[in-house]
Amino acid sequence: MSRSKPCLALLVAVLPLLAQCFPDGAPIDACVKQRKNQPHHGQAKPQTGPRPYSIIATSETYSPGAEIAVTIQGLQGATFRGFFLQARDVETDEWIGTWDAAENTSGLPECSAITHADNRDKLQATLVWTAPAQGSGNVYFTGSVVKDFANFWVDIVADIAQPNKK
Repeated sequence: MSRSKPCLALLVAVLPLLAQCFPDGAPIDACVKQRKNQPHHGQAKPQTGPRPYSIIATSETYSPGAEIAVTIQGLQGATFRGFFLQARDVETDEWIGTWDAAENTSGLPECSAITHADNRDKLQATLVWTAPAQGSGNVYFTGSVVKDFANFWVDIVADIAQPNKK
């Protein structure tokens, strides 16, 4: 009996950590949490130093049905395992539009978000957002990038790609 107690203690300590991992992407409650764009990774806190990732969008304005490519990429070879990205209207901060399904991604249409669908290392992910069928205006893309369970950056706002000048 005395051997089973340490095993039981270990199991009780590890199970909550396993339950909080999301290798298949952010859960739907990521859309409505008090702290938007923040993964729930137990006691881990978001990183505050320079982030080794960038998010770049091809435009910040939209018209009905327009598509905008948004790329998440590691800087200087940095990889990431997960992401959660939303499109928001600049004026109202409301979620808008939809994301095209891409390989190894999962959409959360309830809040115009897209997330990873596997936890393999990635150097880059290019995603395509489609504007609503009606209306036009300005959009911004914001989200989180996860290096691993304990290291993640939140509230990253996409930069707008600058056209190549020749």
